[in-house]
Amino acid sequence: MFNILVADDDKNTRMLLKAVLENAGYKAICVANGYEALEAMDKNHIDLVVLDIMMPKMDGYEFTKLLRESQNNLPILMVSAKQSPQDKHRGFIVGTDDYMTKPIDEEEMLLRIRALLRRAKIASEHRIVVGDVIIDYDSLTVTKGDEMQELPQKEFLLLYKLLSYPNKIFTRIQLMDEIWGADCETGWETVTVHIGRLRKRFEGWDEFSIESVRGLGYKAVKNK
Repeated sequence: MFNILVADDDKNTRMLLKAVLENAGYKAICVANGYEALEAMDKNHIDLVVLDIMMPKMDGYEFTKLLRESQNNLPILMVSAKQSPQDKHRGFIVGTDDYMTKPIDEEEMLLRIRALLRRAKIASEHRIVVGDVIIDYDSLTVTKGDEMQELPQKEFLLLYKLLSYPNKIFTRIQLMDEIWGADCETGWETVTVHIGRLRKRFEGWDEFSIESVRGLGYKAVKNK
């Protein structure tokens, strides 16, 4: 599941976008301004930002400029009532990837999000290929040649998340929150157990590996 951060100071707009995104299979994290967006990024792994321009405390232009100056290439879709060419030009100059004007065409927004995720090389087509291995999100299967394994959902989602971002380190708490949910009462030790199961299941597969990063968490490494 991809995490999409929605930053808009209008409560009704946030509620609408949250409903549209979650109906499309995304997880929506909603905030009211740029400062809250930065805080949300510290606490959650974010795949894409849907961003209003006119917000208090830190507007969309400032937020985007700050991210790009820090070399953060997170896909950003600006959504704003501002429709003039100058406003759009300013958005692209500070670093947005795409720009839509309100009122929003919901289907078009979803198509643009899908395109941005694909462009960012995030596994938006629900399939990851590593050498001869195919990890298929829709069927929860991992296939290599004639061998196919259908994984329990949590194991699959954990593997898929790690391989979607090879070499990126995820903490156990991050993985726990994203795969099991922040409200889950199970401890983060569950992540360690599932990592162990994945390693045993794919022992001898040299296309990828899951590595422990001492004191931090885990990362997936593609070897082919």
